[in-house]
Formats: sequence, C-alpha cells, structure tokens
Amino acid sequence: MNATPFELQLDGVRVAGLRAGNPDGLKVLALHGWLDNAASFLPLAEQLPTLDLVMVDLPGHGYSDHLPLTTPYTTPHAIVQTLAIADALGWDRFVLLGHSMGAAIASLVAAVAGERVQALVSIEALGGLTAPAGETVQRLRTYVEAMLKLDAKQLRVFPDLSAPVRARMMVNQLSEASARLLIERGVKPVDGGWSWRSDPRLMLPTAVRMTEEQVCDVVSAILCPVQVIYATPAQPYFPEPERSQRAALLPDGRLHILPGHHHVHMDDPEAVALIIRDFIAALPDAS
Repeated sequence: MNATPFELQLDGVRVAGLRAGNPDGLKVLALHGWLDNAASFLPLAEQLPTLDLVMVDLPGHGYSDHLPLTTPYTTPHAIVQTLAIADALGWDRFVLLGHSMGAAIASLVAAVAGERVQALVSIEALGGLTAPAGETVQRLRTYVEAMLKLDAKQLRVFPDLSAPVRARMMVNQLSEASARLLIERGVKPVDGGWSWRSDPRLMLPTAVRMTEEQVCDVVSAILCPVQVIYATPAQPYFPEPERSQRAALLPDGRLHILPGHHHVHMDDPEAVALIIRDFIAALPDAS
C-alpha cells in the first residue's frame, strides 16, 4: 500500500501517521485500537482509494511520542487530542473511522463535538468499556498500586521479530501478514534485538470507567450517521446482547455483523470496505 508518512506537532507532542488515498477525497480520520498503530488500517486503505484517509499513531503508540509523565492517558484527553489532530490537518468537518479503543474514542468525539463529525464508522466498539459504580474505589486502588511499581518493570527484548509476531497472532487471532504490519510499526531496535515502542503506562489498569448508563447516554447523543461493524463471535468484554443494544440507541445508526475476529478490518478488509463504501455513498454530504 502506497501510504505517505507524516508528523504533526501538538503542544510539543509529536504525532506520527500515514496518509493514503485521494487528497481531494472525503476526509477520514482513522483511530486504531489499544496497543495497535496506524498500520492497523493499511489493508483497509487499499480497498478505499477514493478517500483522503489519515491513519494516526495515537500518542504512546507506534511512531508517536509518549505523553509527558505528568499527563495520564485518559478518555477526555483523547477526545481533545483527536480534535487537535483534525485542527492540525486543517479539517473543519470529517468522518471518523475507529477500531476498538479508537472506535470508543471516536464515539465520544462524535457525541461531544457533533458539529465537526460528518459521520462515524465504528468497528468492534461503540462507546467505551464500562464498570459498575461499586468498583470505583478498587479500580483506583489497583491503578495507583500499579503506577507506583511501573519504574521497576524491565522492558522485554526480542532477539528477532518472529516472537512478537507469533504472540500477536495468538492473542488476536490475526493472520501472519496482519500481525507483521502491526509489529513492524510497533517495535524499536534496542541492544540485543527489539522492544515495544508503546508507552508502558498503556498497560496500566484503567483508573476510572464510565457506567453502562453513562455510556448509553453518550451513544444516544451521537446525532451524525453511524455505521457500526461488529465481528461474530463477540468479544467476552463486549458481549451480546449489550453491544447490539448500544447500537440500537443511535438516532441515525445502522449495524452490520460479519463473521470474523476482533481485527476483522485487517483480515477481511474487502468485506469491511464494502460496508464502508455503501455507507459513505448514502451520506447526504459525501462529496
């Protein structure tokens, strides 16, 4: 795939990414999943050549800078970062394409900044992961304990890329080609081999999660057209019927379920792209 690397500066944080397709096409900002990177969307980009597709490495991932130690990775901050990326691109209105964590972030951006978001394509998530209110203190306690121990952890070093590629294939049921795309952009050379580029703080347990009621409030507030794409079987942390019930809350939503796994957009890009093309073609202001 002929994708052009780029870098943006956001308040001293370098955000890297890849840009593909038609510069005069519909503006689409793609947000990847947790511990993934911009390469997550390369197979899909090949199938969507008419779009101006910008695939970013979210801060802490891929080739982008880690956030300063004084800035935690939080959902509200991710919303602001997404809008800042669009501003740096000079985009007033755009389509959001998100996968997993990126889809959760995109959902929130569409809810709180609807005047900027022309449409949303949400793959394998809609809103974020939730937790009961009664778990709040325990979650905070677990996060603080893990944060205090973070400096003592040693980064794993791989002698070659075969081990991390196999690990991603096993954990995410990915094909070797898809796993290699993510790994090659997700590691850096170090003494003795390769290590992860991602910020170790991304492995910390989430300090605060919204309740299901709060996430449903967010989803109900997304007024732009939305195409939700889920793979079946569902992931254990986002099961049926909850995930379909969320999609039903969308004022202008449609849901398509495909056979596959969590990274269905990587291993079956043709099927996912067909859904996206049909959705975009039906937008009232798709030009």
